Amino acid sequence: MAPSSPITTVLFDYGGVLAEEGFALGLAAIARENGLDPALFFQTAAEAVYACGYVTGKSTEQAYWRIVRSQTGIRGDDQALTEAILSRFTLRPRMLGAVRALRERGVNPVMVSDQTDWLDRLNGRQPFFQEFSRVFNSYHLGKSKREPSLFTDVLAALKIEPSQALFVDDNQGHIGRAAALGLKTHLFTSEPLFFTDLARRGLA
Repeated sequence: MAPSSPITTVLFDYGGVLAEEGFALGLAAIARENGLDPALFFQTAAEAVYACGYVTGKSTEQAYWRIVRSQTGIRGDDQALTEAILSRFTLRPRMLGAVRALRERGVNPVMVSDQTDWLDRLNGRQPFFQEFSRVFNSYHLGKSKREPSLFTDVLAALKIEPSQALFVDDNQGHIGRAAALGLKTHLFTSEPLFFTDLARRGLA
């Protein structure tokens, strides 16, 4: 068997990996404030952000909340609803420390996020883009991690082979699509397990 290619690049998801999952936490808070079941509300609101095209830059924040209101009956103006989400995206210091440590080891840290223009606004509040050599955001790419071609586009832009990349994400679907293309993957469930996996791979 041929030896495995060394990992030269780690692709990090944002929400749920580098930061607390503000989208899920914010939606749960909105659901509770409106007397709705959080799980059902999340399913509706999360699917709407893809279906309306906001996550791929084909729609707007205003259109997104208009659709969510029409489907769920929630109250609140756009600014308040968005702030319920953005305020809960809290960066994880240990994860940013891991990014810096990888860079010091000569491993290229890259962000690959299914986010709207909210990611740019979050960076404006507490800058973090500078920690990464590249930031790939679905809003600007025009496609999401639900599309396997996003991964091939990212690899092509970075000029690396799939086996040279470790993709870290908290979404099993995204992990499965990346793995099917030959990327090494880590399904993020906790910081301790992530750091254990980095050490196992000789990256810590």
